Amino acid sequence: MEFIKGQIGKLGMLLFFFGLASSILSFFNYNLRVLVWIDLWGTTMGWIIRIGFIVGGGILFMLFGRDSEE
Repeated sequence: MEFIKGQIGKLGMLLFFFGLASSILSFFNYNLRVLVWIDLWGTTMGWIIRIGFIVGGGILFMLFGRDSEE
């Protein structure tokens, strides 16, 4: 079970990183190749998805990414 929690924590950190990188790069009219689909629904929806990645990834990392102390 600890292995799965660790993997979910890593996924959260990855989502956080992709959301943050995509947000920063969008100011320069550039985007990560993996996340090109974000702006297909419009600029506002693209920002909602980016913010969702940052917030959701941060929550997953905070809940599952840290080592539990017993």
